[in-house]
Amino acid sequence: MELVYAEIELINGIDLGLAERNIIGEEEVRRMYVTALVDSGAFMLCINENIQEQLQFPVDEKRKAETSDGRIVECDVVKNVELRFKNRKTTCRAMVLPGNSEPLLGAIPLEDMDVLIHPQRQELIVNPEHPYFAQMKLK
Repeated sequence: MELVYAEIELINGIDLGLAERNIIGEEEVRRMYVTALVDSGAFMLCINENIQEQLQFPVDEKRKAETSDGRIVECDVVKNVELRFKNRKTTCRAMVLPGNSEPLLGAIPLEDMDVLIHPQRQELIVNPEHPYFAQMKLK
C-alpha cells in the first residue's frame, strides 16, 4: 500500500468561538490548509511547530510519544483544533512535532469524522455508507 495524503483545513477553535460571538471578524480567524499523511497507525492528529506558530492553538499539556523510528520525544499537546475534510469536521487535540515535521492525521480524528482510506484509489474518502453526515457507533 502506498502512502495516502489528504488536504485538510486546520482552524483555531478559540478564534471560531470569538467570531461566533462577534468579538472578532471572520477574517481574523486563524486557519490554514495542510497536506497530512493519513496514518491509521497513529492515534492523534500531529502538527508541527511551524503550523503551531501560525495558528497559536492553546497548549494543554506536555506528553511523551514514540516516533516511527523508536525515539521517545516530548511534545506539546494543543487543544481546540478544528479539523475539516470535505463535508466533515471534528474538534480535537494535536501533538506538536518538532520543526517542520510532516503533519499526521491519526485514527481518532479519522473515526470521529467517519472517513475511510480507499485502498484501491489510495485516498481518503467520506464513508460512502454515510455520505451526507458522519455516523458513529455508540456501543
